[in-house]
Amino acid sequence: MHFQWDWLCLGVLIMSSVTAGMENEENLDADVEVENFDKQSQEADADRDKSSIEVVYETPKPTGEVYFTETFDEGLSRWVLSVTLKEDTDDNVAKYDGRWEVEELKENAVPGDKGLVLKSVAKYHAISAMLTKAFVFDDKPLIVQYEVNFQKGIDCGGAYIKLLSSSNGLNLEYFFDKTPYTIMFGPDKCGEDYKLHFIFRHKNPKTGEYDEKHAERPDVDLKKFYLDKKTHLYTLVLKPDNTFEILIDQTVVSKGSLLENMIPPVNPPKEIEDPTDKKPDDWDERPKIPDPNAVKPDDWDEDEPAKIEDLDAVKPEGWLDDEPQYVPDPNAKKPKDWDEEMDGEWEAPQIPNAKCETAPGCGEWVRPMKNNPKYKGKWRAPMIDNPNFQGIWSPRKIPNPDYFEDLHPFKMTTVSAVGLELWSMTSDIYFDNFIVCSEKEVADRWAADSWGLKKLVASANEPGMFSQLVTAAEEHPWLWVLYILTLALPVGLTVLFCWPGKKSDECIDFKKPDVSKQIIKGELKEEAEEFEDDELEEEKENEDPDEDERREMEETKREFIKANTMKMGREAPVSGTGKRKQFGPGLASGSPLSVLPSAPLLMVEFQAGGCLVPSGADASFL
Repeated sequence: MHFQWDWLCLGVLIMSSVTAGMENEENLDADVEVENFDKQSQEADADRDKSSIEVVYETPKPTGEVYFTETFDEGLSRWVLSVTLKEDTDDNVAKYDGRWEVEELKENAVPGDKGLVLKSVAKYHAISAMLTKAFVFDDKPLIVQYEVNFQKGIDCGGAYIKLLSSSNGLNLEYFFDKTPYTIMFGPDKCGEDYKLHFIFRHKNPKTGEYDEKHAERPDVDLKKFYLDKKTHLYTLVLKPDNTFEILIDQTVVSKGSLLENMIPPVNPPKEIEDPTDKKPDDWDERPKIPDPNAVKPDDWDEDEPAKIEDLDAVKPEGWLDDEPQYVPDPNAKKPKDWDEEMDGEWEAPQIPNAKCETAPGCGEWVRPMKNNPKYKGKWRAPMIDNPNFQGIWSPRKIPNPDYFEDLHPFKMTTVSAVGLELWSMTSDIYFDNFIVCSEKEVADRWAADSWGLKKLVASANEPGMFSQLVTAAEEHPWLWVLYILTLALPVGLTVLFCWPGKKSDECIDFKKPDVSKQIIKGELKEEAEEFEDDELEEEKENEDPDEDERREMEETKREFIKANTMKMGREAPVSGTGKRKQFGPGLASGSPLSVLPSAPLLMVEFQAGGCLVPSGADASFL
């Protein structure tokens, strides 16, 4: 039975290994199935694109009404570079002279799909384009969507866009940081501050001035979107009911209301604190005061120190009073370029005194300090409730003279252009596939035909699970220990259950008794019967017709031994202290057993292998 289980467990292990190997091959072979380029395209892209798949790219086309789209497949013909200067900045860096290029992605590129790439470091960049038609905030939603890839990660810089406000004097050549915009949206990062901006400029209906309103920060961790060097899709959805949603890769990361989730709020408070109100001089804000009736106890000594010398301390034996803790390094040498006039007198650096390493201490011995049991510190009266407490003072409220209520902040200033006005300490920031529309289905279809292909290629080119584990272990070597334990545990459990330790074959299936444990007559009887049956079976197998007479005599001897053994078990106590146990005082010389050879006593011995056999000079009668 053990043999069958061994082979079954071995088969399970082999099948598991083969199945795992087949799954790995299937995962590699079935990543993505796409159409192949023609031979000319394959040859042209062989050196440029090493991705494991190739896709046929077609410039996406919008499926509904749009206000602006841009794929950059036809270059920058509709875009205008700024030629102005940034205000309030040093003239050496104020110019918007950062370089832009139209290129494919450096990694996981879709052949033929190009984007706008910010190329310069530590320079101001500004580029813009007019919308196909202006967007008026009326009864249709506004959807703004585009792609960003930080191809080198990002140290400090932005990748946000601005929807420029319509005006008669809008000139894109002079687009700069002070150009009025209606909405600013997109990622921005500096240091460890990862932001996703949504800012809109709200017009005060009373004063006509504009104030920036910032959406609350998303609750999700944005770090990976800036550092994974993948193309991510950023989407802003504004609805006429004053609600908004912000999505990354078509997943909502923030949502709220323009009336409730902007900082500062769109509508100011109805009342404000009176700026002319002042706190009265006799206003008491103290909730607790020292008890004026408390008196310092007579035995309170404020002069007792917190620590005192431990007078019971004794200098350890062997303390080296004359040895300093540090000595000049005897091996140190004055540097050749040491100038004593400029650097002063040279002194060898100090090192620990080697003699102090084996001693309790060196230098002057000082008694250690201990807590002073008499110390109480400076006395202070206990605190009690202030009977004159009037509460925390605050100015009175007055009607807000600047109060207004705008219940429709969605009705923002009309938008007529889109622009990127950026500064970055990292180059190669990739932008692509801008769309401004009013239908979410149109934006989703646009994303499927553009960003969806990039996502497909990137997913196909991602390393397998094994490669990811190896990469992680290279960054964190302690993971190797975890991997080994994870692999060893199931193998060890399988071996433990499938190949347990097996007992050696035994003549009789019972344990060797302890020295202090008596063998009772019932056990001896059963064991004698088992010996008898085993011997009979063996003799039948080796049966010899010429030995019938001898076999008959042997059977007679066994019956006699069995009868006398049972009798002695009832009458005699167990004797002996070792492996052998003798039953009874022996057989009388006149008993019938005396005629049998080599059987002066009947003893039980546990010999090698744990077999129970009669003891004596000759055990052939069994």
